[in-house]
Amino acid sequence: MSSNIPLNRVSATITAEDLQAVRQSITAITEKLPFLTGLTDDEKKRLPKIDGSNKTFVEDALQAIKTNSTLVPSFVNPEEMSKDLALFMQLDEIHLLLQELTEKVRSTQTVAGSEAYSSALMSYRLFQAAAQAGVPGAASIFNHLRQRFSGQGRSQTAPESTPSE
Repeated sequence: MSSNIPLNRVSATITAEDLQAVRQSITAITEKLPFLTGLTDDEKKRLPKIDGSNKTFVEDALQAIKTNSTLVPSFVNPEEMSKDLALFMQLDEIHLLLQELTEKVRSTQTVAGSEAYSSALMSYRLFQAAAQAGVPGAASIFNHLRQRFSGQGRSQTAPESTPSE
């Protein structure tokens, strides 16, 4: 494994074919779940939420409704309630799997971006040193790269002045 920085945690590429296959897989998941919906921030705040203890409460209430149907008004539908609970539990499993995948994707993206940026900063410093040493062509490259830091004030990555070519 070759590296242009001290620690290279990620060295990979995604082929165009694999990227297309991933897109198709995500599309297939979306198509298998056509009932998925979106909520506004206000709706998310207002809706009662289910958690571990609430789930037990829902299960207990469902059981009570089923065993005491004469006490429950007709507009309470135990079959629909049972279906909603089952869907919640299935989606909870899917959500966990997708959350784990998303976390890995984000972490890998962060590492890859960090490694690329660290390599760019190291190269920038090398061009800066080469320009200061008078290496032909280095000053123009350094001056081009240093534009990225203009207006940022002085920091570790801020450019130092170098002679022009």
